[in-house]
Amino acid sequence: MKKLLIEHGLDVLLVFIPLAVVFHFTHQPPLWTFIASGVAIIPLAGWMGRATESLAEKLGAGIGGLLNATFGNMAEMIIAFQALRAGQTEIVKASITGSIIGNILLVLGLSIMAGGFKYKNQKFNRTAASMSATLMVLSAIGLLIPAVFHFVTQDQAKNDAASFQRFEAELSVEIAVILFIVYILSLIFSLRTHKDLYLGTSEEHSESVPMKTSRAIILLLVATGLIAWMSELLVHAVEPASKALGMTPLFVGVIIVAVVGNAAEHSTAILVAMKNQMDLAFHIAVGSSMQIALFVAPVLVFLSYAVGNPMNLLFSPFEVITVGLAVGIVTVVAVDGESNWLEGVLLLAVYVIFALAFFFLPA
Repeated sequence: MKKLLIEHGLDVLLVFIPLAVVFHFTHQPPLWTFIASGVAIIPLAGWMGRATESLAEKLGAGIGGLLNATFGNMAEMIIAFQALRAGQTEIVKASITGSIIGNILLVLGLSIMAGGFKYKNQKFNRTAASMSATLMVLSAIGLLIPAVFHFVTQDQAKNDAASFQRFEAELSVEIAVILFIVYILSLIFSLRTHKDLYLGTSEEHSESVPMKTSRAIILLLVATGLIAWMSELLVHAVEPASKALGMTPLFVGVIIVAVVGNAAEHSTAILVAMKNQMDLAFHIAVGSSMQIALFVAPVLVFLSYAVGNPMNLLFSPFEVITVGLAVGIVTVVAVDGESNWLEGVLLLAVYVIFALAFFFLPA
């Protein structure tokens, strides 16, 4: 009974779904809509987490982590697409940065810490974790090269700005194609040729009654649809809400929008880590960042041309540096194939340092 109350206690927050709708359509202060829609995503993420965990028990940690990352990133995709349509490409790129560092530092850090308080040491497949970390390094390189190209050619660009802007746009599209192809190949690696590395291990199993596969899939689809609706309301309110809170658009995109958009990964990764399923927790957190960098970012570049607001992969130097450092520390954590609560604390400390820097960074 106690376990049931813990798992379903957040469902009381579903009341914020109609509240967000009412606030939006009655033209209440945007800050109210922003808060209500953000809170409404939390219990929906819980639905998604329970359905994903049920599927993972039947299909293995690899597919379970992929499903959670995919459905969890739906909100991020919708938020970014709405921002693209509005021409807010900088907010889109900020949310990409925030999702990458948020998942591999905040989500993974909380998961390792929560699991570490219950288990002295938790093990996960070192080969699979190292491969994910290597793919994240590739992602960081993909984000770094456009910034380096811009820096190296900025003197020549002064004489022919139009040509160099075209070169940067073409370079971004070509890098996006490469990242997308690598993502498809990584799926073949994890789900077919080396799927044994992603099956996961656990010493503790769920005591709850297993959910039927059909019901789990329906729950995932319903939760995703509602999260998409709440995310759309969030997009309409994010800019005026950030002004009301006195925050820069960069901070809102990197920290607030990313945290809200990744609520599904937060809840599920922590839950499975506390059940000693660190393989699944690692695949959810790092896999989601990898999917953002290798799949979501390229798709958003392609979609930006479809909506008439072309977006490149030229991130600010500060964004590139934070992503690179985040990938570096996660690689160090993954190399030995086991974790403890202090490593989780260290990841969280790095995330808080980055958040503080983004908060004080001038607009």
